[in-house]
Amino acid sequence: MTTSAQSTAQAKLDYTHGKQLAQQIFHDTMAAIDVRHAMLAKLKFEGDTLLAGEVVHPLARPPRVVAFGKAANRMATVLHEILGGKIEAGVSVAPAQTQQKLPNFHYFVGGHPYPNTGSMGGARAALEVVSHLTREDTVIFLVSGGGSAILAQPMDSSISLGDLIEFNRALVTSHLPIEQINVLRKHVSAVKGGRLAERAFPARQLTIFISDVPDGLPSMVASGPTMPDESTTEQAYEIAEQNKLAQHFPASIRGFFERRELPETPKPGDPRFANSHYFSLLSNRDAVQAALSSARRLGFAAEIDRGTWDADYRQVVHSNVTALDALSQAQNGKPVCLVVGGEVTCPVTGLGMGGRNQAFALYASRQIAGYSRVVLSAGTDGRDGNSPTSGAVADGQTVSRARGRGLDPDAYLLGSDAYSFFRTLGDTLDTGFTDNNVRDVRIWLDFGV
Repeated sequence: MTTSAQSTAQAKLDYTHGKQLAQQIFHDTMAAIDVRHAMLAKLKFEGDTLLAGEVVHPLARPPRVVAFGKAANRMATVLHEILGGKIEAGVSVAPAQTQQKLPNFHYFVGGHPYPNTGSMGGARAALEVVSHLTREDTVIFLVSGGGSAILAQPMDSSISLGDLIEFNRALVTSHLPIEQINVLRKHVSAVKGGRLAERAFPARQLTIFISDVPDGLPSMVASGPTMPDESTTEQAYEIAEQNKLAQHFPASIRGFFERRELPETPKPGDPRFANSHYFSLLSNRDAVQAALSSARRLGFAAEIDRGTWDADYRQVVHSNVTALDALSQAQNGKPVCLVVGGEVTCPVTGLGMGGRNQAFALYASRQIAGYSRVVLSAGTDGRDGNSPTSGAVADGQTVSRARGRGLDPDAYLLGSDAYSFFRTLGDTLDTGFTDNNVRDVRIWLDFGV
């Protein structure tokens, strides 16, 4: 049965409002995955026990807290609220300052996508606050995406901050998926790949994390400072060799690869992790499900894409268009919505501004030119690549509008300058920093006319 609310929504599902509808779905999604809401709903402090989902964690004394990543400040503030302020000491390393500083906390502004002095200062403070603890102590780690750059300390004193920046630039501008990038990051770090947890041993440890990596790879979030590492130095050497990356590394890091002298990370089964527990607060699946629910509330016949989400952006565009075609045909031309998650790969080929989401939307705009279709692609962290925006939205008239203004879509794509393209058209998504990061959301709409 179709309700009156659904009928009203369906009456408004026309292509002339397509870009606004896609943006509404995205904003609904962001509201649904709000960090504070999720923490208050999923974490409970009863008596002297913290409940995180099915994890029961007694707190005999106030814990020490280490928060790092794009959601660090927000997570620390909400945990402080949940625990009634019962925190012995804390460190928070985030990509921006916070207006609400907590007592007994030290704050650092880490760099992203490249580490900075705050990244290294925050890592040193994190290592210090978890040192010299006992079995009666507890450390709560609040981990979120972006932590690989935001919390950084090299595993050898010969590696400078400038070397780390050069190393990370070689990685993030490559075509590698995040899980391979983080294998390399883990093995040149003093905190990643379980090494921060090593320092906290023998204290009891609880990691509450927001995942910005593919399902089933929790130790890749922020390169896994608190989790045992399944990857090996041999894998790191193989990834670097197969992709000819070592030649782009600074000499201080390249030497460890050439001599095959990278130190190994702690592995699953290591007894130092026996008293460590982990709770996933939010993931990309939560965002995708929220987008699906929003689209259906608006009256779209909506489905989640079943194809590959983490591949070259052009491959994913073509796969999505094929899936959108099938969904539209199955619904006999009624307005439909295809929801996609993940993170596409997008090699940098120019000196412009933008990121994978805007490149995705720009390439997709050429595939839907002349059709009553809309595509939106945006990052849930509020920043896409080196641009100040989260993504972009395009429709069947985007290419013709651009050419009417003398803009060549192909030239902007080649120059990695999708931000300038969409900014000129007024079609960027400007959310600002969201204090969250659960990968990307892509929304495809077909109005069937």
